Amino acid sequence: MAEHKHTIAIYAGTFDPLTMGHLSLIRRGRELFDEVVVAVADNTPKAPLFSHEERVAMAQEAVASMKGVVVEPFSGLLVHYAAQRGATALLRGLRAVSDFEYEFQLALMNRRLDKEIQTVFLMTDYQWLYISSTIVKAAASHGGDVSGLVPNNVLKKLKEKYTKGEVRQGTPCLAPSVGGFRL
Repeated sequence: MAEHKHTIAIYAGTFDPLTMGHLSLIRRGRELFDEVVVAVADNTPKAPLFSHEERVAMAQEAVASMKGVVVEPFSGLLVHYAAQRGATALLRGLRAVSDFEYEFQLALMNRRLDKEIQTVFLMTDYQWLYISSTIVKAAASHGGDVSGLVPNNVLKKLKEKYTKGEVRQGTPCLAPSVGGFRL
């Protein structure tokens, strides 16, 4: 009988903020791999609402009870990080056909950079198909009830951010005509 090799998958993203869709993917990834590393990226072209440290802390709290799941900050090239962690797979979620083209391009580039690391795509559970971190932030910024779409600890942090009365530019949905949304 062959010896079982400990399998590690990296689930990387900005997680700004972590949603129930992300948690669903983490749980399902854990069913396939011995360990799932939630790698919170610090270098992103997006303008995050939460700092890198806040995103890491929120994710750590949200997955604290999940065995075989760890949260780590990361920067740099994902395949290099995955290789350093001993991972054999990159876990990615697909909500719709619109996600596929971008994710496919990333998977091909990652494959070219390191042929030892595979990309594994999981379809999002149907109940999370319509949500994204961007949509959650936009709805919450206008007073929308996003409970049940994000973990409770994230909901609390969103409410704290949005009571400060700041304005942030560039939200692609639900943005008022002034070009931003209230925090």
